[in-house]
Amino acid sequence: MTVRIGIEILLGERLDLVRGAKVGAVVHPASVLPNFQHSADVLVHQKSFRLVSLFGPQHGARGEKQDNMIESGFYRDPETRLPVHSLYSETRKPTHEMIEDIDVLIYDLQDVGTRVYTFVYTMAYSMQACAEYGKRMLVLDRPNPINGLQVEGNRLNAEYRSFVGLYPIPMRHGMTVGELALLFNSEFGIGCDLTIVPMKGWRRFHWFDQTGLPWIQPSPNLPTLDSATVYPGMVLVEGTQLSEGRGTTRPFEFVGAPYIKPREFADYLKGLELPGVHFRPAYFEPTFQKWAGQMCGGVQVHVKDRQAFEPYLTGVAVLSAARALYQDSFKWREPPYEYECEKLPIEVLCGGREIPRMIEQALPPDQIRRSWQADVVQFLERRKPYLLYE
Repeated sequence: MTVRIGIEILLGERLDLVRGAKVGAVVHPASVLPNFQHSADVLVHQKSFRLVSLFGPQHGARGEKQDNMIESGFYRDPETRLPVHSLYSETRKPTHEMIEDIDVLIYDLQDVGTRVYTFVYTMAYSMQACAEYGKRMLVLDRPNPINGLQVEGNRLNAEYRSFVGLYPIPMRHGMTVGELALLFNSEFGIGCDLTIVPMKGWRRFHWFDQTGLPWIQPSPNLPTLDSATVYPGMVLVEGTQLSEGRGTTRPFEFVGAPYIKPREFADYLKGLELPGVHFRPAYFEPTFQKWAGQMCGGVQVHVKDRQAFEPYLTGVAVLSAARALYQDSFKWREPPYEYECEKLPIEVLCGGREIPRMIEQALPPDQIRRSWQADVVQFLERRKPYLLYE
């Protein structure tokens, strides 16, 4: 059975939520219906309400910004000719000027289930703006592509809040954007006039390829469900001088640098006996970003059993291995990173100093995993009132 997503439910059953309203919509390339039509292209032709503006998150409303941390400006959408307001520029929160002409702001972005993915904070900031300026907000729910059961990692330390982590949730949160919106609104005092349009047919155990929906890359460097599966851990490579595979056809699955010996690196990682994963020795040459045009040695991360696989633990272990083997060459990336100009990017990504310290100490994976189990247990309890699906 194909899962029915929030925008289908809105258009087919809940037009009462927007009837007669002037509407803005937060969209990106994966904002599509099952027939591949883009949400904006469908919403603009509706007769019961009027779509008056679009809002683009990181990478833009149409995904035109291919590289990471590239800001967008104001422009007119080439298809609908509507104004597009950037929410990834000098402001990440809608201004009064941006939303003064609308009654309802619709959010229809595909998330990937990872704390550091900026789209959920675009949602949070949009909720804050709606609360501040007296607008209603609709979140059209979509699947968590890496399922809604598995939760992993430490919660964010409030001292390390940033645009890749506003609230104390684990790295892999196991929630949909609709569920997160409810949690953010209630637990963190946003107070937005919020309505969630839930999906029909989605179950917490579903991976994206079990939904019957088409996979459209939500951002340029998450081209496949494979890349999204490893992302909750391999995104930590962004906090180092290692290449995370940007500039290759397998971003976040490749990791390496010119000084890494692939077989030595792979053998070390295999010796850790991490669950559900195989490390294949690999060479690659990024076409852009870190080490562009230089041959890198490293590994490709192959997920053999995605139910057993622990992406965050794997990412931590990969960095720990690289530092242990190549301590003279391994370096943390320096700021700025995602609008944070003082703290180390690895600390921002990990949500605190504790995990980087464990990496530096090359602590065994079991000990690192134990360090966040209490956080996971507490979060599982805290999220219960906001879960919408069995």
